[in-house]
This record gives sequence, C-alpha cells and structure tokens, in this order.
Amino acid sequence: MNRKKNGFMNGKIHMYNLFSIKLRHSRERMIRRLIILFLLIVCTPMCAESIPAKNGQEVRVGISDNDFTKYYFQDIEVSSTDDFVLIDKSNNTVICEFLANTPATVSMKDNLFDVYMNGKEVASGLGGPIVVSSDSGFIYIPNLKRAGKTAIYRGTFELTKSPSKEDMFSIVNVLDLQSYLRGVVPNEMPVKFGLEALKAQTVTARNYVLKPREKNYHNFDVCDSVACQVYFGAGSESELSDRAIAETENIVAMSNGELILALYSSTAGGYTEDYENAFFEPSAKGFPPAIKTYLRGVPDNDKIKPMKTEGDVREFYLSTPTTFDNKSPYFRWEREWNVKELESVLRKTIKTNSSTGFVKPAMNDESEFGNLRSIKVIRRGVSGKAVAVEVETDKNNFVIEKELVIRRVFQKDGKALPSANIIFDFSRDEKGNIDKITVHGGGFGHGVGMSQWGAGMMSAMGYSYDEILKHYYSGISIATYPVVLTNEPGKDTDSVYFYTKEKKAVLVVENKFRFSELIVAVNARQLHFELAPHLFKPIEIDLSPYIKRGRNEVTFILPYTDSQKKSLRLYIELGRTGEMKND
Repeated sequence: MNRKKNGFMNGKIHMYNLFSIKLRHSRERMIRRLIILFLLIVCTPMCAESIPAKNGQEVRVGISDNDFTKYYFQDIEVSSTDDFVLIDKSNNTVICEFLANTPATVSMKDNLFDVYMNGKEVASGLGGPIVVSSDSGFIYIPNLKRAGKTAIYRGTFELTKSPSKEDMFSIVNVLDLQSYLRGVVPNEMPVKFGLEALKAQTVTARNYVLKPREKNYHNFDVCDSVACQVYFGAGSESELSDRAIAETENIVAMSNGELILALYSSTAGGYTEDYENAFFEPSAKGFPPAIKTYLRGVPDNDKIKPMKTEGDVREFYLSTPTTFDNKSPYFRWEREWNVKELESVLRKTIKTNSSTGFVKPAMNDESEFGNLRSIKVIRRGVSGKAVAVEVETDKNNFVIEKELVIRRVFQKDGKALPSANIIFDFSRDEKGNIDKITVHGGGFGHGVGMSQWGAGMMSAMGYSYDEILKHYYSGISIATYPVVLTNEPGKDTDSVYFYTKEKKAVLVVENKFRFSELIVAVNARQLHFELAPHLFKPIEIDLSPYIKRGRNEVTFILPYTDSQKKSLRLYIELGRTGEMKND
C-alpha cells in the first residue's frame, strides 16, 4: 500500500513578533477554557459528559499456554466471537478480514510472520507485530482454556517477536486498565469475600500494575499467572467484582505522594511481615533490601504480643488466637517427614536452590550433604517468620536465607511449604538420633502487605475497603491516580472520576515550578484557586464542600503562562479534610 507522506513546503520563514505569538497562544487557550467551562457549568445531568475521562492506562498482558509455563510461540490460531481483522503494525496495513469464529493461523519463519486461513497462505514475510482486532467481538485462541472453558479477551492481541528467541513471538493482550482488572479481581480473590474486600483487592491489583516491584518481560508489562497476577480474561468476569472495580475507579494507595508497592498474599496467619524480611532488592538481588515504611509487619489485634523470643513464636503458631485469618484453610497447618525422607529431599533442594545465592555454602553435589544432625531457625522476622535456617549435617552446615527459598528447600511431596512461619519439632530414637521431623506453620504466601483471607473477614465484619487497606499498609492514603498538567497543547486539562461514601476530599498540588493559579471544576461547579509558591511543600485545598456521595467528576484546567513545559502534579486524597481555600 502506498502511503502519502506529509512534508513542509519550501519557502522563507517569517519571524513573528514574540508578543504576537504569546497573544495568539493566550487567545487559543482562553477560547478553549471558555468552551470547557461553559460545558461544565451549563450542561444539565441529561447532557453528555463534557470532557470524557481517559479510559485508563494501557496494559500489556503476556498470555501463556494452558499450563501457564510458556510465553513464547512459533505458531498460533486466533479468532473472535465477531468479525475481525489482522493488521501488520509495521506499516498499519490490513492483512486480511475474517468472519466470526473463523480461525486464522499465524506462524513465524526466518523471524517474519506468515498468515493462513483454512490452510491457505494469505500473507507471508510480514515484519509485524501482528494485531488481532475486532470492533464488536471478544478475541480468543481456540485451544486455550481458563477455568475449564475457552478463554475470551477484551481489547486486542498483539503478536510480537521475541527479542532473544529466534522464530518465536509473544501473545500480548492490549487493553485498558479497568478492563484488565475485570479479568483479575475475581480470579485473585473469591467473590464470596464481599464487596469491600473486592474493592481492597482492586486497589492493590491496580497498584501492582502501575507500580510493579520489577519488570521481567520485554514485550509485555505483566504475565497472566500467579507469577504476576492471575488474569483469565473476560470469560471470568463477575457482577460483584465489576462493581468493586467501577466504585474504585482511578483509586490507588499512596505513601508520601507516591504509589505504594501493594504486595499481598493469601493468608498472613494473623501477623504480617516486614518487607525487608521476605524480599530482595530486584536490581541487585541484595538481601535484605531497603525498608519500605508502609510494608511493616502488623498483628491483627493488640492482644497479640510481639515475637521477641522463640517461645513467643511457638506460643503463637501452636495456638489459634482470634485473628482476621482464622477462616483460611491455611491458618494453621503441619508437615511431617521421617529422617530418610527429609534427607533425600534436602540433598536435592539444597543443591537446586544453591544457584539462587541464598544458600551458603552452595552445594554442588548431593554427596556434600551427609547425614542430618539438626535444623535450627537462626533469624526470624517480626511475625516469627523464618528468615534464615541452619541445616547441620555431619559434613557441612548450610544456612538458607529468604522465606521463599526456605519454603522451596523444605518440600513435602514435591510441594513447597505454604509459608515460612514455621516451628521445627523432632523426635529421636533410643540412640538420640533424629527419626522424625514435624513442621508446625501458619499462613500461605510471603505474608507481606494485605492478607486476602484477612480482607475477606474484615469485609464480613463491616470494615470498608479503605479501612482494610490502612490496616495492612501502614500510614498510607487513599487517593486518585496523580495527574500531571503542563501548558503544552492538549496537556493543560484533565479529568478524574471517583466514588466516595464520605464527603471528604483534599486536593494535593505539587507546585515546584510555582504556577500562580488553577481552575478546578468539581461536579460542574467552577472554582478558581490562587496557588502559593511552595517549592518543596505540597499545597492542600479542601474540596469537601463540593464533594457528593457516590460518583464525582473533577476537571483541572491550567491557565496559560510563560512556563511552557513546566508541570503541575495533582491528586485527591479521600476521607480527610484540609485547609480551606477561597475560590
């Protein structure tokens, strides 16, 4: 296909007076502002939305095979529930149009894409990426199952070459964040946990995508398995979780003006753990990593005493105190081995996990293990979680660090321990040698941040989603996703929508470039604020008198100034009031 190129006509460039340019820019922005404000103020509830909110950030999800083990493919069949097209993104040309439920086969050879329909070649030698798009249907891969049925997806598929694997490509589902969450939340948390728990899960899942701990993939942002967040697509959506997603639209958890790393796990066991006791620094795999003040270990109630001694840990995990996690099937559990069985396990797992760098000394051969003499937890976290375990044999002493490595070393029936909140007990024969080892444990997962079973219990007890989040994440605020405005064309206006049950909200303005004024329209009411020139301290403006229960619309307009490319960052904290400013 010939594509017409835009160009500039040759000729003399006239120099305009600087004042004239500024005046023209000022007029253009003034006209645009007047139009926006007219629509905001005059338009009745029956009018269409004056400034459409952004549908959300784009998310790129890597789609795996049925076993969640494979993310790169050499050929694939794709289809849609309605008519669809394949597009070569390298030149934005339509390759072929397909009828609903007609399979299209895409394969790769010599690092180029070929397309087939009913076994006949449609196109070959395409640079790609290849986009699969349907205006009205859900796209799918005919033989891909999720929860026992064919998985269907919103958005588009993008088949993108692997940067490191010859003749292999990724299947990337490209869609907006809200649609992505609809395929995540009911798969990460049982819908029966209730609306407020689902809202808390939605906020953590949104944070997880917007602020990942580390980026492990070249072609996509997040995978679709438990290695990231479980995403089954549109076929798994639920009415209640959809409501939770809608009613937390644009809402994130923040600390000191930044999105938090919203880690969560199935069951904390009644006491969550400090971040640095469970994770390493992603950039250098350093352990322990830097402290995160909002990821601190917290007990579920003030009757649970701190885990200062081995006796405290034993008392807690050998009992069933009242916590938010009590209903989890993994609240308390046991694993048991005879000595020969555990020795056989440890020979293999210590060798296998030595490559992580968290086993010292590393074991290169199983013969280096010998016979088991003792196992001792030599360092624990605030929840009693084992952070370092010493395994003594008649040949070596091995120190195993990091909770996930510890769980993988002490396998039972080929499965890692549910958590590292563990106590070891031993029975010995008449000669004093170990003959049986029992582990008593509590919880499932790393135990840092929100406990999903705990959130479910809190929801059932009447806690709101923000109360759930503030229990598990210390000192956070619940806020709208930050907006950045500049005086560049098209970037001086933005809108946010959010739900709230409380008529309390504070606008936080980071004004390091010292803008002097800001126009804010709250639910169609125009407000004009003069901004103080704070370089380091954010400005807080109380919007509570203008907030309503339910869905709110707030539009920000940055008046024209000479600070052409300078920025203003804003977000709205919910559930609190601040200093009132006159409009």
